[in-house]
Amino acid sequence: MRNFIYKILWVISFALIVFPPLNPYEKVQYGLGPGVTPLSHPHYIPRYPPAVVAPQQNKVEFGTRNAMSDTCPSNTVQCDGKKDCQHGTDEAYCVRFGEENCLQVKTSKGGRFLPVCYEGWDDSEATQICKRLGFRNFVLFWFFCMVPCLSCPDCGKQQSTSRIIGGTIAKIGSWPWQLSLQFRGSHVCGGVLISPDFVLSAAHCFPSDNIAALSPTNWKVYGGMVSLNSLPEPYLVEKIILDENYNKTTNDQDVALLKLKSPVTFNDKVQPACLPAFDQNFAHGTQCWTSGFGTTQAGSGVVSKDLMEVTVDIIDTRVCNSRDVYEGLVTDNMICAGKLEGGKDSCQGDSGGPLVCQGKSRFYLVGITSWGAGCGGKNKPGVYTKVSRVLPWIYTSMHDKPARTPNM
Repeated sequence: MRNFIYKILWVISFALIVFPPLNPYEKVQYGLGPGVTPLSHPHYIPRYPPAVVAPQQNKVEFGTRNAMSDTCPSNTVQCDGKKDCQHGTDEAYCVRFGEENCLQVKTSKGGRFLPVCYEGWDDSEATQICKRLGFRNFVLFWFFCMVPCLSCPDCGKQQSTSRIIGGTIAKIGSWPWQLSLQFRGSHVCGGVLISPDFVLSAAHCFPSDNIAALSPTNWKVYGGMVSLNSLPEPYLVEKIILDENYNKTTNDQDVALLKLKSPVTFNDKVQPACLPAFDQNFAHGTQCWTSGFGTTQAGSGVVSKDLMEVTVDIIDTRVCNSRDVYEGLVTDNMICAGKLEGGKDSCQGDSGGPLVCQGKSRFYLVGITSWGAGCGGKNKPGVYTKVSRVLPWIYTSMHDKPARTPNM
């Protein structure tokens, strides 16, 4: 069993495609929270999509017992359901969370994902697998076969469902995964708790040219509250991990991971959001929710002291990339949500916060607040990092990956 775990959790590194600077630029109206001088820097989004770059070919050695070589494009995404490598090794031995967060492994025959079920299952093996994926806790339940199936986190559960929707103050326990990331005592960005040890946020909250912003000691994380006027004891940050493929020009793959010094204790006010399955999609028009402590008016220099919540609709990428909306700026790693008629949106200071959609019995983290033009304007919905597209990076980074440090 132990050897099996190591075989399926190998990691492949691919070269980064660096796009040249693009012009002209359009300034994004929200990103970092106001009033924090050390982190003040402009964010620019190109009016036109990146030029097409011919993929480079790399030979990759795979760390299985019988190692083999394969030829893969440099922009290959491991375990995304698409065969990129010549021999398909980028889609072999994959693991994922399926329905109800049940751990699944891709089979060699037929390439189907099946639940990890094992007649000799015991607590120690379940704990070991969960730890390899970055979790500390696990839940056993029955699924498909009459033996236990592993589901690592118990996530996405609201403790309060009594709330008023539509740009209003949230109830305590409504969004227990919502966090406030504070730089030297000031709220800068939102964050999302995804396990006892890890927080997801946006990479642009940690500018790579600012050494202070990349120092974990300058940050404190707060959770389990709905007001910045009443803060509990903070969670301390051990390391900050930025997606190596984050492009600050286009905001593509705008995702960061914070490793906490100590695991969070879950309670009625603090719970993790569920990560989606690799192929889990929410259709155009699906009603979802976003929350944050950001400003409630475009151009305002003051963040909200109260946690705000608003319903938004998923907007098809083709619509979001149309001439009247964002003119091709939305990549495959992004998702749009809001109201095309305006009025409901995330705003400055909300960056890094959650876009969640409800599944059968829990909420799934569909997006991470990233960018947009203005706040709540007509044909300018919020743009979020699409979490299902960055899952391989998230799981890899949760597996004991060193923090990224600034280039000196």
